[in-house]
Amino acid sequence: MPAGQQRVDDVRADEPGPAGDEEHGARLPSRSVPDVVLPVLNERDAIPWVLERMPAGYSPIVVDNGSTDGSGELAAALGARVVVEPVPGFGAACFAGLTAAVSDVVCFMDCDASFDPRELPRVADPVLAGEAGLMLGARQPVARGVWPVHARVANTVLAVELRRRTKVPLRDLGPMRAAGRQALLDLGIRDRRFGWPLEMVLRASAAGWTIREIGVSYHPRDGRSKVTGTVRGTARAIRDMTSVLR
Repeated sequence: MPAGQQRVDDVRADEPGPAGDEEHGARLPSRSVPDVVLPVLNERDAIPWVLERMPAGYSPIVVDNGSTDGSGELAAALGARVVVEPVPGFGAACFAGLTAAVSDVVCFMDCDASFDPRELPRVADPVLAGEAGLMLGARQPVARGVWPVHARVANTVLAVELRRRTKVPLRDLGPMRAAGRQALLDLGIRDRRFGWPLEMVLRASAAGWTIREIGVSYHPRDGRSKVTGTVRGTARAIRDMTSVLR
């Protein structure tokens, strides 16, 4: 395996290592400045743009989920911590990043240049201040056509269901988000595909967390989205999320 990368097998939350159980004495010291989990599947062209805009002190964890374009190697060369998750799935990548994190607060965001990392403090600060348990960044397109109609319609339907179930006035599922690391692990999120972010919100609500939302800029992504870029991708995400809602 290339230098600068590690398999997720080495960082499970219930094993020794950077994310291991504290009683083993191997866990790295916690940090008050957030780690940022960046799930990656062939995002080589976007990675430099994302990493160079990371706020001071924020530590990127790039989770390579099967890239064939050298995304992981490039991220490592640019100084990011890289975790390799061989099991395919958005949730699998997010969970790998969560268990690898050492900060008390963990952020998640797409690594396709559709979100500007410089907005991360707006999402993370309320969690750091204890004002929210889960903070979601609601997408606000910066131009027409950024958010395809089929994806926006699907998100609107999902938001209505989220509001009904959580009693929180949410407008978006919040691809950019922040929460406490240990609290997230304690939620026991099971989905390892596109249902991961939805299950997080539902479990956080059921656990009585304070959930808040703030608008974040939504930019044209680099390349085609695996989810919103095609009707097929959106349908696959809807299928995964529907299984979580049952």
